[in-house]
Amino acid sequence: MRSRGKLAGVADEGGWWPMFDSNEEALETLIGAIEKAGEKPGDRVVISLDIAASEFCSDGRYQLALENRDMDSSAMIDMLGGWLDAYPIVSIEDPLAETDKDGTREFTRRFGDKVQIIGDDYLVTNAALVEQAQTDGACNAVLIKVNQAGTVTESFDTFRKARAGGWGAIVSARSGETEDVSISHLATGLGGGQLKVGSFTRSERMVKWNECLRIQDTLGAQAFVGGAPLANTWWGQQNNKGRKS
Repeated sequence: MRSRGKLAGVADEGGWWPMFDSNEEALETLIGAIEKAGEKPGDRVVISLDIAASEFCSDGRYQLALENRDMDSSAMIDMLGGWLDAYPIVSIEDPLAETDKDGTREFTRRFGDKVQIIGDDYLVTNAALVEQAQTDGACNAVLIKVNQAGTVTESFDTFRKARAGGWGAIVSARSGETEDVSISHLATGLGGGQLKVGSFTRSERMVKWNECLRIQDTLGAQAFVGGAPLANTWWGQQNNKGRKS
């Protein structure tokens, strides 16, 4: 972003805040960054998106202000589906608004067999909502936030409900974090295999990743493995074939 003159600052959860001309430009820039790091997009490094669609949905319409676009649920699903086809995306969070239950079900019907579809605003770390979504066929994974549920016990209940239904579960930090590292231990202890913390530009984010490294040093390299929980995605299936061969 700096080389392209797009770097504007650091965002709320430690990621770089860009000045892009379109939403898809972020994906194009990310692909370039992966390649510049010497990696092949879709090989060891893949993409997870947090759409947070509730933030720009009003009266059932999705307003992409940057591009001056106004879309209904169907058009939003088609746009995201195009991104899934064009980029190595294996996980997508809140692709439709929390009020757009029909859209979330349709998105899951179309793409749930190849990508992880996470409910955050849609499920709010609530075991009852997870159970209902499993019945509805909406999402196939849940974000676990202790300070969203309110208690560790409620977070455990939501995690167990997700796993009992064959879902993925990702332990997550939130905005306004401190340097507490307990969620690194929670992710490891639950065997969730996925941790969402944020980027490396803020100490309250970096400290959690550093704690994961310490845990791994103590318990061994298999103590925290990110790939296995994505086994049902296209990327996980490819990787499983490689391991078997």
